[in-house]
Amino acid sequence: MFLMPLPFLFGALAGVLSLAALLGGVYIVWAWAVGTLTGWGYLLLGVLLLLWTAFGRHLVLAFYPRGVDEPQDLRSANYKQVQAPDGSTLHVEFEGTSDKPVVILTHGWALDSAAWYYVRKQLARHYRLVLWDLPGLGRSRPPKDGVYSLERLAEDLRKVIEDTGNKPVTLVGHSIGGMMILTLCRLHPELLQRKINGIVLIDTTHVWPLYTATAGNLLRLLRWPLIEPLLLLSILLWPLVWWMNFLSYLNGTSHMINRLTSFSDEVTRGQLDFAARYNVKDNPKVIAKGLRAVLRWEEPRTPERIRVPTKVIAGDVDRLTKPSAGVRISEMIPGADFTKIAPAGHIGLLEEGRQYSEAIAQLVQRTQPPAREASG
Repeated sequence: MFLMPLPFLFGALAGVLSLAALLGGVYIVWAWAVGTLTGWGYLLLGVLLLLWTAFGRHLVLAFYPRGVDEPQDLRSANYKQVQAPDGSTLHVEFEGTSDKPVVILTHGWALDSAAWYYVRKQLARHYRLVLWDLPGLGRSRPPKDGVYSLERLAEDLRKVIEDTGNKPVTLVGHSIGGMMILTLCRLHPELLQRKINGIVLIDTTHVWPLYTATAGNLLRLLRWPLIEPLLLLSILLWPLVWWMNFLSYLNGTSHMINRLTSFSDEVTRGQLDFAARYNVKDNPKVIAKGLRAVLRWEEPRTPERIRVPTKVIAGDVDRLTKPSAGVRISEMIPGADFTKIAPAGHIGLLEEGRQYSEAIAQLVQRTQPPAREASG
């Protein structure tokens, strides 16, 4: 699940090494069989490469504990397809009864709405949840012209908001979901008065993302000579990249990358495997286009204009968007507060779902009118 440039770079390297291991293993075994290579050591090496290619993930996952409630690809039977302004078809799901306060959950890039597994289970009892897959991810179809930008994604979010009816809504956005909310606030400030009664920003930033990422100086140097060309290659050669991502999932290298870049050391076996499976589910062409859009985005002044109750949440060991970015956003938005979740990485909502749910609920409760006391 290559959410940002840092894991994308590691993922590209892992994909090349995974393909090399498979081809190398096949060649060594074949060369030994026809007599080009002699000695049992070559055969052992070839067999080990093939075994690692097919079963390496089991060895990697063995180092992590099993969780009590591991995430699953949970989906709601109550859903609809929404036609977005950019020509994409958005898959929108609903949880909870329609008489409850409405909360719209927007997931991060390279994920889908199933990533809200723990939040969905805990909050659906108290709120009307609206969960949607970003275009090209999960069960949503990409734009017809294949063009991605944060402005267009923000318009998709606006369409989802308008489609919920007349009730006010609370917006919750993780990573790129938070960026989309900030962009929406700039493009449609009238929504802050008419429709949006609260905002929750999770593990996100308001400035150019390479300013708030770990190793940001190095990533900025590598952007044009390495990152941008690799993104373009991923778009052009997406079937090959998809195959390499599949190999890196099988051999466990994608698990190791996700652990190092996106989780704390408390992640469980099921949580790590659930996240790594996105490397197989996601179309590399879509992921690369989204990352290129992220690298062309910033909303440095927008937080100052937000005038609705806001909570900013960050994982304490988030390496893709440093917690200090969340602190700064909370300082810019009048009346906003900041909550740090521990232990949690960039996708801590898959690690500490209960803590994230409680923090979201605190904000939603602030947006609701006080209950009237029964008259005597």
